[in-house]
Amino acid sequence: MSIIPQPLTELPWRVLLLLLAIAAFGTVVLYSAAGGSMTPWAVNQIVRFILFSVMALVLSRIRVETFARFAFPAYAAVLIALVVVELVGGVAGGSQRWINLGFMQLQPSEFMKPIIVLAVARFYALLSVGEIRRWNAIWPALVLIGVPWSLVLIQPDLGTATMIAAGGITVMFLAGLPLRLFIGSALALAAIIPIVFSFLHDYQQKRVLIFLDPESDPLGAGYHISQSKIAIGSGGIFGKGFLKGTQSHLDYLPEGHTDFVFATMAEEWGLVGGILLICAFMLLFRWGLRVSTRTQDKFARLAAAGLTTTIFFYMAINLMMVMGLAPVVGIPLPFMSYGGSSMLTVMLCVGIIMSIDRSCRRGNRPSDWS
Repeated sequence: MSIIPQPLTELPWRVLLLLLAIAAFGTVVLYSAAGGSMTPWAVNQIVRFILFSVMALVLSRIRVETFARFAFPAYAAVLIALVVVELVGGVAGGSQRWINLGFMQLQPSEFMKPIIVLAVARFYALLSVGEIRRWNAIWPALVLIGVPWSLVLIQPDLGTATMIAAGGITVMFLAGLPLRLFIGSALALAAIIPIVFSFLHDYQQKRVLIFLDPESDPLGAGYHISQSKIAIGSGGIFGKGFLKGTQSHLDYLPEGHTDFVFATMAEEWGLVGGILLICAFMLLFRWGLRVSTRTQDKFARLAAAGLTTTIFFYMAINLMMVMGLAPVVGIPLPFMSYGGSSMLTVMLCVGIIMSIDRSCRRGNRPSDWS
């Protein structure tokens, strides 16, 4: 008999230690970004990681059946919250994204990122194989994605709207819809880009134009990207050394502790630090995709793969943004950027994937309730 309680042996310790390593490295970077101080960023980041890790472990104990049954009710609840945001939401920085609950500011759009994956996965899990290539398998999913996407876009929050659309469309692709549908949609989207561009807010249009030519306004709208490239490039292979970054410490790099934290890290830890961080994230993605391939249930398979790609989009969009390969859309880097919203969303995804993984390890066959 083992002296270690069975619930502890069932925990995915490799994943937990991997997340701890990434979060610890993020705390070190935030400590440096604050000029060698644990406050205000590093301490808060540690506390949030502990709280959200507990939340993820609680979610991992919930049966996958529960997530499937409550996917649509949860979607409806968050959708109502998004409507409430439009009616009475608080405005900050020109955006209306939050509901003031008195003790905290709630941003419902963050919850929609994992819930849209669960809702679309639930929809396709209820369809028979013969219906997957019919029009009835397409338009309901597009409505599920399009309604919250539109509500978030008019807040305006282009980054979150992009994440919601990407998560839902990824599940549609994984569900087995014809490839020609996505190719045709991509071509149609490319054709209407000029029309979509005309409906963007002025600051969003400027972000796109600066992305195409950041040197056109290096001291204005292109300042973020220019300084980020300088910080990353100046780090070289091994970096300038811990607490020796100049771009962040001399305040040349804006948002060096949030959206552009990767640039802060790369300046001090160099190419080696960046590659190791990306490899750590890749191990996390590998775990999520392996969980998806092991389960025999359609909902669980689509949910695990969709939630994993949601986390991937966080990393990919942020890295492309700070390197000047994508417009600045305000997507943080999970466990590295200071803030609780992105960490909450990612740990919700991790907790649900852990639940699916636990179901697989116990040999459950949840196909009877999908």
